[in-house]
Amino acid sequence: MSLDILGFLLSSTLTLEYSGYCCYNICFFAGNIPKMLHSVSAPNPCISIPSRRSIHLTSRRLVATKIRVSASLPDVDTVKVEYTPWLIVGLGNPGNKYHGTRHNVGFEMIDRISEEEGIKLNTIQSKALMGIGSIGEVPVLLAKSQAYMNYSGESVGPLAAYYQVPLRHILLIYDEMSLPNGVMRLQPKGGHGYHNGVKSVIDHLDGCKAFPRLCIGIGNPPGTMDRKAYLLQKFSSEERKQVDIALEQAVEAVRNLLLKGFDDNITKFNLGQKYKFHRV
Repeated sequence: MSLDILGFLLSSTLTLEYSGYCCYNICFFAGNIPKMLHSVSAPNPCISIPSRRSIHLTSRRLVATKIRVSASLPDVDTVKVEYTPWLIVGLGNPGNKYHGTRHNVGFEMIDRISEEEGIKLNTIQSKALMGIGSIGEVPVLLAKSQAYMNYSGESVGPLAAYYQVPLRHILLIYDEMSLPNGVMRLQPKGGHGYHNGVKSVIDHLDGCKAFPRLCIGIGNPPGTMDRKAYLLQKFSSEERKQVDIALEQAVEAVRNLLLKGFDDNITKFNLGQKYKFHRV
């Protein structure tokens, strides 16, 4: 950016906030330039503000900076936000052998979102089957790890790094034995809860646990049944009905999370899930 332009910096600053996650500062430039130049101070996202013409800048020399500049503007004087992408990953085991098993309910959730939002899973990258699209205005990366469950982090870590997705925008979806079958919980962070897939993801995110997760309850194994055998078993007909209803409810919850963050609607969702099978 030319140093001559920087000389016209004024002190006025506009702050925009989205879903409690991102805060952007927009500095307005003026002076000999007839139209405003809009600069964004933010780590990843970029904001463009429409006006009536485009301003093209040339650089005399390279300057290390985190500021991104956008001044490509049509007729309407409105603010357009370019959202930080979300990476939504379902955990499971690849192959027909594991299709429909309790341990693969994370894959089923990704398939349901893919179908509802029209995002095709047609790309292989970083040991994951993935698709790129959007939910509303929010760019989304859907992924099903093709590393086996215990090595799920080998997909999630590289994908998050490649697409520069912040921790707060990585949504992990997986089965949870501590929740009754068909009951879900959406939370902003947590531990691995002895789930080997989640543990692998945390390990490949440098031990960080502060990423959202959607837990889908599959219940505990009956009696003295082996846990591994239970996880790799398919749902009974009654359990299948409960899980299908849960997946349908979860699509709307995920949509709300991406568009509005962890607001009151997510609190209501969790409360409704907690007592969904209670009879009054």
